[in-house]
Amino acid sequence: MDQSPPSSANSVPLEKFKVVLLGEGCVGKTSLVLRYVENKFNPKHVTTLQASFFTKRINLAGSKRVELSIWDTAGQERFHALGPVYYRGSHGAVLVYDVTDEDSFEKVKTWVRELRMIIGDRVQLVVAGNKIDLLDKDNQQRRVDAANAEEYCRSVGAVHFETSAKLNRNIDEMFSTLTQNICRTFSDSPASKRASSRNTLVVADDEHSAANGNRESKKCC
Repeated sequence: MDQSPPSSANSVPLEKFKVVLLGEGCVGKTSLVLRYVENKFNPKHVTTLQASFFTKRINLAGSKRVELSIWDTAGQERFHALGPVYYRGSHGAVLVYDVTDEDSFEKVKTWVRELRMIIGDRVQLVVAGNKIDLLDKDNQQRRVDAANAEEYCRSVGAVHFETSAKLNRNIDEMFSTLTQNICRTFSDSPASKRASSRNTLVVADDEHSAANGNRESKKCC
């Protein structure tokens, strides 16, 4: 019989933070969050309608537990006006563009302005240049220069990553960085700030759920 003491994980306070994914349609927002939460990749494109909701629980090094509520929003222009409904009250945002589509990067700048105006300067931002798996060795398909994207992100206080949901590239690192920055900004206790400053995340539990019914009808690439 196992005589080990019961786990004390449940005695550690659970802090909850809201994260929103924003970007044009077909840039891969849903693929990124599905890869992060469920480690799944669906090569078929299915349009997200309005929004889907996921949760992810993680342990920070030390004595801190975090639950991320991740809202995956529709990128179609006709849903743009609904944006504030979903990202109001967010602690962090992932702004996604397609590295082969310059217009999708320009749209990120619009989202950043809206987030700063509606939520304020404390919201933590990461920018994902997604679909790097589409680039050939000569980068002929690239339409967004990585150095220019990095420079823009520094100018608005965001962290830039180039990602691929298909290849599972830089996704954990991106969400890890965002979570740590959220904790440093929004956690009040000194213990929480010390834990988040150690720059280590360990997955404790994965949960996902769809908002407003069947998620299968609402997910995008």
